[in-house]
Amino acid sequence: MPMTRQQALDFFHSPDLIGLGFEADAVRRRLHPEGVVTYIIDRNINYTNFCTEHCSFCAFYRPLPRPGKTDPRAAEGYILDFETIYEKIAETVAVGGTGVLMQGGVHPDLKIDWFERLFSGIKQRFPQIWLHCLTASEILAIAKYSGLTLRETILRLRDAGLDSIPGGGAEILDDDVRRRVARLKCNTGDWLSVHRTAHQLGMRTTATMMFGVGETIEQRINHFEVVRQLQEETGGFTAFIPWSFQPGHTAMGGRGWEEATSVEYLKTLAISRLYLDNFENVQASWVTQGLKVMELALFFGANDVGSVMLEENVVKAAGTSNCTTEEELRRIIRDAGFKPVQRDTLYRTMFLS
Repeated sequence: MPMTRQQALDFFHSPDLIGLGFEADAVRRRLHPEGVVTYIIDRNINYTNFCTEHCSFCAFYRPLPRPGKTDPRAAEGYILDFETIYEKIAETVAVGGTGVLMQGGVHPDLKIDWFERLFSGIKQRFPQIWLHCLTASEILAIAKYSGLTLRETILRLRDAGLDSIPGGGAEILDDDVRRRVARLKCNTGDWLSVHRTAHQLGMRTTATMMFGVGETIEQRINHFEVVRQLQEETGGFTAFIPWSFQPGHTAMGGRGWEEATSVEYLKTLAISRLYLDNFENVQASWVTQGLKVMELALFFGANDVGSVMLEENVVKAAGTSNCTTEEELRRIIRDAGFKPVQRDTLYRTMFLS
């Protein structure tokens, strides 16, 4: 029986972290009794850091250059050319990578034809690479700037080679929070519409949550509830991935914002595993929390440790720079008492351990 809102609230306010971990671990073992922890080898490619959305939690974006205006941050902006992207993918394939997570800022000059040429060019050169690309905000912007409906946009991107859609840009799916930290970004209903439409077209997506931006516990539960409802409706999410906001060099960090603690992270992760019982997979975040906390997360409901991540720029821009190797991830998984298995983007364990 699904967890109720009141039960989730009680767990958030409970001091019994270990007891909560046992509860979440029981769900994890019920869904994954084989004792496997999965990971993927892929690469994050950020095709541009120009962005019109100016979210207060982001240190990665750069403003678009304006005629007659000088802005040193705009001068640091870029749009990767296709050959550079192809080179990055070739490097990924060479080390056993199976997928690419590609995201960027919202740029009004990058319309549907640019992405169609990019994705089709990648698939022609690297047909084995899975393209897990574009957040809901990016897809909505492509539709707007290209004069297309949302459905038309996703169909054309899919036909060009897009395989699945990441859950980035969700932050907290509560519009009061979104208006405060990302007022120009899509609202909760729009984010859900992108994922619902993708699911209806036969594409799989992930759901994410970035917490620790001043939201209430009730607003975190609102986030859990809307993604659980959509998963009940479509079954199209492969995984839920929570991580903690990294204030670092962001505008919020400049105001003295404090990062969520590791205890808060483990508690939120465990409650997500309990609340989202219709999600098969919950992923731990070593990129924001580090490898020690990631190992603990395997006892708080997580059955996946994400990507070896050959490249990561967004969290690094905020001032957090954790890194690892496939060998290190496998050792940590084994030391925790689990069997490490490489997976693909759809969480199919297709590789020898």
